[in-house]
Amino acid sequence: MKVGFIGLGVMGRPMALHLQRAGHELFVWARRPESAAGLPATICATPAELGRQCEVVFTVITSSADVEGVALGENGLIAGMEKGSVLVDCSTIAPDVARRIAASLGERGIHMLDAPVSGGAQGAIDATLAIMAGGEAVVLDRVRPLLECLGKRIVHVGPNGAGQVAKACNQMIMVAAIQAAAEAMRLAAASGVDCGKVREALAGGSAASRVLDVMGERMVRRDFAAGIEARLHHKDFGLVLEAARQSGVPMPLAAVVGQQLNALMAQGWGRDDTASLLRVLELS
Repeated sequence: MKVGFIGLGVMGRPMALHLQRAGHELFVWARRPESAAGLPATICATPAELGRQCEVVFTVITSSADVEGVALGENGLIAGMEKGSVLVDCSTIAPDVARRIAASLGERGIHMLDAPVSGGAQGAIDATLAIMAGGEAVVLDRVRPLLECLGKRIVHVGPNGAGQVAKACNQMIMVAAIQAAAEAMRLAAASGVDCGKVREALAGGSAASRVLDVMGERMVRRDFAAGIEARLHHKDFGLVLEAARQSGVPMPLAAVVGQQLNALMAQGWGRDDTASLLRVLELS
């Protein structure tokens, strides 16, 4: 297939390469031309030009506004994509924005899946991402062979926007677990106990988790270099809390974690790893 890709960052680039290695003809557009350097792909001048070339277009972009601009703005995908083509947005954005983009594209006969991913940069490199999709089941079935190049678990959650709701739930649970791990490591240290030994003990019990394995290890080693930059989790929590506000759902734990992320950002650690939540606790 002729496949387009926009968003060639730490996750997008390996995802695009997996599609190309699977035999698909790759077209890319990059806001920063250096992002596309060295890719075995045709570089397009605008999203609209890319859209004209491709049956399916993938986007992995940071913010809701950026996705909306690329999809619907001047020289956006909507100006080039043909009727029957598909936009697969793997970004993490607001559910209502995903629905709005899908509705606007749908007026032109263009399909959309909101298909955010979980698994981080390593999951993108290993093609083991979890993909949570919102949109029409028949459209998902059509692009499933492409998604299988990227991930191991592909779940149709519901209509447009449902994938983003699922991703919000994922981020809420994961970052709350990072905060819990940080508090555990802080308590151990303040009590004069070896944090590494505490983590090792917990890993064999009911507190065991991937977060404790990965983020707990970073906290023990005090390695705060970014795996995924904390600013992205801060952005995601803004989406979580806004979705809760719109739905009238009380989320006291998420609200507290959101405040801790605010404190992290205030210290200028947004481009460090979210394991830096431990350093926030150490300030008091």
